[in-house]
Amino acid sequence: MVTWALPVVHRRGGLPERVTIWEVGPRDGLQNEPSMVPTSVKAELIARLVGAGLQTVEATSFVAPQWVPQLADAEQLFELLERPQGVRFPVLVPNRAGLARAMACGVQDVCVFASATESFARRNLNRSMAQALAMFAPVIGEAVASGLRVRGYVSMCFGDPWEGDVPAGQVVAVTESLLEMGCDQVSLGDTIGVATTGQVVDLVAALQRVGIGPEHLAVHFHDTYGQALANTLVAVECGVTTLDASAGGLGGCPFAASATGNLATEDLCFALHGLGIDTGVDLDRLVEVSQWMAAQLGRPSPSKVVQALTSRRTAASGRPAADDLGRPLPGDGSDALPPVPDHVTELPGRTQEQQRSRRGDDAGPSRAGL
Repeated sequence: MVTWALPVVHRRGGLPERVTIWEVGPRDGLQNEPSMVPTSVKAELIARLVGAGLQTVEATSFVAPQWVPQLADAEQLFELLERPQGVRFPVLVPNRAGLARAMACGVQDVCVFASATESFARRNLNRSMAQALAMFAPVIGEAVASGLRVRGYVSMCFGDPWEGDVPAGQVVAVTESLLEMGCDQVSLGDTIGVATTGQVVDLVAALQRVGIGPEHLAVHFHDTYGQALANTLVAVECGVTTLDASAGGLGGCPFAASATGNLATEDLCFALHGLGIDTGVDLDRLVEVSQWMAAQLGRPSPSKVVQALTSRRTAASGRPAADDLGRPLPGDGSDALPPVPDHVTELPGRTQEQQRSRRGDDAGPSRAGL
């Protein structure tokens, strides 16, 4: 078998020399996990992501624990984080109480979440769109006055499960409001993953027509219909250079059931590196990070690049083909299951008997969710 360096670089004209990857795995990736991930594992994940070259890693959310219990350990996490020079650890702050908690931890970058639709605003924020924006105004103002950088997220920019197609004008209006309040950047979110490339081009153009250039924008695509990578690359063609992604493809939204995983950072890096665009990321090291995190969660990474590069390395080593958890791939006569990490109480796709057997006990039904 012939091996060669991948990806092969074929640079295209008109594309940026470099982009910024805004890594959302520790926050948007872990907020929807069915099991509670220990704080020490979260801190180790962030350290490994920084070690792979990611310079912006969204760490957690200072939201009320009853809303997102998976991120209830925000203060404890920041106590464990090393903070290398030049690395940013943005956090989500839903209100002034969240901002106060974040500032007490020495946070320098905060994010607020708005919605492009009324339905999602009420489900996610328990407020109308107008009420949510009014709530954010003092949060953004106080953060900017304190010298913090502020990012605004806009959810449901391309489709809403309760309202259907979302007119571009609604997204433009919310984006304008957030920038006028003091946000230095707005990330356009495809929360349920229904966007197509034409929609992306049209929305960026609509924003440009009111004076909002791509330098003020980022994009955040979920991969429900397998379009996240294509949509992100089209945004890059439109001039957007801040791109949200999640290591290993982790993620979802606990307030929108049809919001599946984020675009995998590895898949994005593979495509960008193939275009000769610098991300600052060591792809091989990043794959190792996602392999490690997959082992912590007890399931393989959904990232196609993680899967492919893991198989490629295994083949080059002469070992039997295996996935990123070390499980033999189909066709070798084995149905072995990987070990269950101690902190995981329930794993998708396993019977209770299998879970008890792998734990070595007779624990009975899973304790997850209690």
